[in-house]
Amino acid sequence: MPIDAGFDCPNRDGTVAHGGCTFCSVSGSGDMIVAPEEPIPVQVEKEIEFLHQKWPGVKKYIAYFQNFTNTHGPVEVLRERFEQAVDRPDIVGINIGTRPDCLPDDVLDYLSELNERMTVWVELGLQTTYQETSDLINRAHDYQTYLDAVVKLRARGILVCVHLINGLPGETQEMMVENVRRVVADSDIQGIKLHLLHLMTGTRMQRDFHQGALQLMAFDDYVNVICDQLEIIPKEISIHRLTGDAPREMLIGPMWSLKKWEVLNAIDAELERRNVFQGDKAC
Repeated sequence: MPIDAGFDCPNRDGTVAHGGCTFCSVSGSGDMIVAPEEPIPVQVEKEIEFLHQKWPGVKKYIAYFQNFTNTHGPVEVLRERFEQAVDRPDIVGINIGTRPDCLPDDVLDYLSELNERMTVWVELGLQTTYQETSDLINRAHDYQTYLDAVVKLRARGILVCVHLINGLPGETQEMMVENVRRVVADSDIQGIKLHLLHLMTGTRMQRDFHQGALQLMAFDDYVNVICDQLEIIPKEISIHRLTGDAPREMLIGPMWSLKKWEVLNAIDAELERRNVFQGDKAC
């Protein structure tokens, strides 16, 4: 269940940069959170109610601190906010979305403490392994910072999921596959989240699109690149996502992404046509 803990981001507030990533919406990728303005315990209750509309029999949950950078703050603030969500018996895990450059030792020690009580995943927003792309989208950190963060998390036994975006400006399908190949080879990850670039209103990337500097991915191209990526991801790495949601009223494109199940079904069909499974070409 996604939770808005009220954090900001270091490349929005001037800590490392201003303006944020060029693809990021005003909600910091938290557009699907049910009640982001409510106190955290209320958010948890409302998210559970929402989940039960689809899966009424579910009784255990993972709190997902999703939007912005959820370790960007003093550790005592993190502790106070996280504990509001996890201090109940039906919350059995926590997934914390953050940046690789926001994991100081005291925060890592608290996450290690949490990891003794429940399953802890840290989702590291990397988006790309190419520095030129990273600079273009204003990530404000380099690949080595990501690699160092993974080492520190794994030294404490914390599970790591890397987040990559397909369709970033200037990246070819070959580069997208190479992004996956690099993170699999270079870092001890347990999960991977593959996401389509959603062009949203109110983002800096909207200007690039209108100036002709951004080409949105076609449906078939996305399906093919996902299948290429799945073939090289080892079977033991969990796939956390293959596409994503965006609010219709904020989405400029690709509009086909709104049909999420069609995308997922097309990926299944292409894997079947190729007669391949995840990890068939993993080294």
